[in-house]
Amino acid sequence: MSGRANETVTLEEAQPVPRVRTASAHTRDAGEPLRIVTYNIHGAVGTDGKRSAARIAEVIAALNADVVALQEVPLGGAASIDVLRELQDLTGMHAVPGPTLDGPDRRFGNAVLTNLPVLAVRTLDLSFGSREARGALDVDIDTGNGLMRIVATHLGLSARERRAQVRLLLEAFDTPDLPVILLGDLNEWFVWGWPLRALLTRFGRVAAPRTFPSRFPAFALDRVWVHPAARLVDIEVDRSRPARIASDHLPLVARVLR
Repeated sequence: MSGRANETVTLEEAQPVPRVRTASAHTRDAGEPLRIVTYNIHGAVGTDGKRSAARIAEVIAALNADVVALQEVPLGGAASIDVLRELQDLTGMHAVPGPTLDGPDRRFGNAVLTNLPVLAVRTLDLSFGSREARGALDVDIDTGNGLMRIVATHLGLSARERRAQVRLLLEAFDTPDLPVILLGDLNEWFVWGWPLRALLTRFGRVAAPRTFPSRFPAFALDRVWVHPAARLVDIEVDRSRPARIASDHLPLVARVLR
């Protein structure tokens, strides 16, 4: 198992964040909560078997989100499409890639879309033994009322793997001065499994609407955790018809105080 926290560029010389094509945090009232979304896009392949970044972008635009954590995102390469670039172009939001598979032919993994200034980006390697590479994308966002840390992840399929990954994530949250949002596809099927109990101990109990499979949701695989917990206003799932078709997961939307 490996678990290496790697500091990457702070984006001080990055291009300015593009203007989004829907209402954004820059146009909404400064006292209004941020809309934070986690969304496993399944490679932009919908429940009808068709790949369409445009459908994913349509779902995201309707959510009027300030930050969107994405999982299962094709990030380009010689033999692969770059869905994240398409989503950036279609939504007008700034894109931050977090590949867990990073080869010349194919890049794939997590990502964040946001219309807020990105001040720092880190990655955390959550890979476990010989299983599929996993990781977390750790991004500092300027909310206009201070910094907020967004940790977007996609955990593994085995219970032993998830236990190790949650331990690493909790160890990484040693930042009492920053609000932290952990979100993503936790792949945790067992309601009383150790990973969820450990997260509840750290973050407190939060709503967990069912998000998978998107047509007839039966499992709450996608989660949003906020620390301090008092910043979380509410959590809801997008059950719209476009969302039920665009991916096999439904987007989860949290409103969070700045």
